Amino acid sequence: RRGVSRLDVSDGFDVHDHRSKLKLLRQDGNSMQLQNRDGVGCAACGRPFERVFVTSDETVTFDSAPNGPVCVARTDEQILVFAH
Repeated sequence: RRGVSRLDVSDGFDVHDHRSKLKLLRQDGNSMQLQNRDGVGCAACGRPFERVFVTSDETVTFDSAPNGPVCVARTDEQILVFAH
């Protein structure tokens, strides 16, 4: 396998562009959680991530924290939180 392909969010994020590599785990309102099925690299650091939370809400509260590092990327309309 060649290098890790980084998730490009420079023109925004559309889940349909990545449906073969990311599995939708949960979607409600303006938020969704996706699992990385193909070792896609994080938009912020380039390392493969386990899950990404995507939201267009202004504020979000998480009831529990992931066990590993967290990265954040922002588009014009969304915030993406990557759990490694």
